[in-house]
Formats: sequence, C-alpha cells, structure tokens
Amino acid sequence: MLKSFSLEGKTAIVTGAGKGIGRAIAMAVAEAGANVMLVARTEADLRSVQEEIGNERTSFIAADITERDQIRNAVQKTVERFGGLDILVNNAGMNIRSKLEDASDLEWHKIMDTNAHSVFMFSQEAAKEMASGASIINISSVGGDRALKTGVVYAASKAAIIQMTRVMAMEWGPKNIRVNAIGPWYFRTPLTEKILSDEEYLNSILAVTPMKRVGELPEVATPVVFLASDAASYITGQTLFVDGGMSIHGFS
Repeated sequence: MLKSFSLEGKTAIVTGAGKGIGRAIAMAVAEAGANVMLVARTEADLRSVQEEIGNERTSFIAADITERDQIRNAVQKTVERFGGLDILVNNAGMNIRSKLEDASDLEWHKIMDTNAHSVFMFSQEAAKEMASGASIINISSVGGDRALKTGVVYAASKAAIIQMTRVMAMEWGPKNIRVNAIGPWYFRTPLTEKILSDEEYLNSILAVTPMKRVGELPEVATPVVFLASDAASYITGQTLFVDGGMSIHGFS
C-alpha cells in the first residue's frame, strides 16, 4: 500500500518554487521520487533549490507566471526535459497588505493576476500535455473560505482558486485528471517571519487555532505529495485545509 504514495516515474512542475512553501513542496515531491521543474521569477533562488535537491531529477526555469507565453514555454521545456507532465502544483502567489479603503485598482489586478489568473492559465497549458492519472494541486488559503480581519483582494483571489478547483475537477474528471486544492493557514516562511515576530499578532492567530501553534513547512508539503499520488486516486475537486483546525474554530 505504501507504494501508492510514491511519485516515482512522475514529473511535476512547482511554481513559486524558490522560497517558502513552494520550496518545501518541491523538495517533498522530489523526495517522493518525482522529476521536478522548478518555476519562479528569481533564477538565483531556483538554482539554490536545485542544488539542495540535486541536479539529476530537477531543472528550473525563471518565468513570470502572469504571462501565458512564459507559462507555455515552461510546460514545453518540462516535456522536452523529462518526457511528459503528470503533476502541476500552482503555488506561486503574493499579497499586498492594504486596508480595504486603501486598496487600489493596480493592487487588485496585480494580486488577481498572480494568484488566480496564473492558476487558470497554467492549468490550461499543463492539461494539454497531461494523460490519464495526472494531478493538479492549487494552493489556496483559509482566507479563501473564512473571513479574516483584512485582505479582501487576497481573499477574493484565494476564493477564486477554490471554485476554479471544483469546476476544473468537473470538466477534467472524465479524462482522469484530478484537481484539488490546499488551504494553508499561517506557516513559518520568509514572508511571514516579520508578522509572526509580533507577539500580539501571533497570539491573535493562536487564539483561533485549536492546535495553538503555526505550521511548519513539511506539514503543508506532505499533503501535496499525498494529493499528487495514487493514494488519492479517488479524490478530486476538494480543498484540504492544512490549518491546525483554524477553519473549524467555533465558540470556545
């Protein structure tokens, strides 16, 4: 049974693979046996991840995932390098921390393009190369399902990912291409380091998290491996919240 969790012989693309959650996912997918194409904007970050994983089963391409021609090129390079494409992890994302009344149209378009439109485009281009048994995993957020104190544009982009995941799963289910999402809460990454160092803010996070701690990166990477593997072969259209229980928090 444990063999069904293996990704041996499969090829994955991981976007936003240079840092944080994307880096952890890329390393976990590689450890499970997959070939991995690392995609992000910054070549130096990608090279560092490749060196850490090892060059044998990895490659990288610096790309802007808001540009369809660069997405198409990344998919084509993956197929040329590894002979196919079985797994896509749409992880790349961003946030601009603005209050609702201060959020600009430019911020709306930048966040939506990076977080949601990229998922739409990358999934379209990847699916053209995918055969039966392939898997797409989209990284959403608990903020796409639960109301947070602020961040309406970010929340809208992550909610869009959850609904896209469902509809993609409906359309591609007959082709046996599974589409699922992960909804993380707070994890320790370079992007969250500053806000998590604020004791008052950290305590407000822990107050609504039943497990009373933030997540560690392997804890969000391994569920991605599960959803990409044959162990999840009858799971599609779902969003798995990896959040220490935050999304089920009630009156306590």
